[in-house]
Amino acid sequence: MTPACRIAPPRSFRTFRARAIVSAGPHRTKPTGAPNARSVRDGAETGVPDARFVCDGVEEQGLTLVELIVTIAILAVLSTVVYPIARFQVKRYKEHVLRDDLWMMRHAIDAYKDAADRGGIRIKIDSFGYPPDLETLVKGVEVQQHKVKFLREIPMDPMTGKTDWVMRSMQDEPDSDSWGGENLFDVHSSSQGTALDGTKYSTW
Repeated sequence: MTPACRIAPPRSFRTFRARAIVSAGPHRTKPTGAPNARSVRDGAETGVPDARFVCDGVEEQGLTLVELIVTIAILAVLSTVVYPIARFQVKRYKEHVLRDDLWMMRHAIDAYKDAADRGGIRIKIDSFGYPPDLETLVKGVEVQQHKVKFLREIPMDPMTGKTDWVMRSMQDEPDSDSWGGENLFDVHSSSQGTALDGTKYSTW
C-alpha cells in the first residue's frame, strides 16, 4: 500500500504554535510575535525552517558521512581478517579430500593384488599381481566367473582439478617422475604445491 504524503509544517513552528495555544487559554488569541503566512513561507526572514514533505508511515532514516566512513572502515578490517581464515579452511578441506582419494585408490589396488594372489585374476608375469592401470579398476575384471569392480570412478585431484594422477609401477624407482607402464603399484598427486604441514602433495 502506497503511504499518503503531505506537506508538514516545520518542527520549530509547530512547537511555537502549541506553546502559544496553551498560553492563550480557551480564547486561543493569537500571541504577539506569532509568525504570519508570509513569515512561514519565507523561513529565511523569520528563522523558521521551511516546511517539509513527509509521508505517513515512513520514518526519516539515514547515515551521516562520518557513520558511513566508520562502517566502511569496519568492513574493510573484517574482510582482511576473514579472507585468510577462509583460504585456510578451503585448503585444509582440499587436503582432507586428497588424503581420502589416495587412500581409496590404494585400497582398490591392494584389493586387486589380493584377488590376484588368490588366483582369482589372470595376470601377466611382469605385473606382480598389480592392476595395469586405474581404468581397469573402474571397468572391473573377471574374478571366478564374476565381474568385480574395485573402484567406482577415478577421483579428481582436488589440488589440480583433473584426474592427472602420477602412477608408478613396481619396477619404477620411488622418486621416479615417469611411469614405466608395467603395472600400477602406487599413485600420487601431480600437484607441486606445499601442504599446511610443509610437505609436498606429490610425496603423499
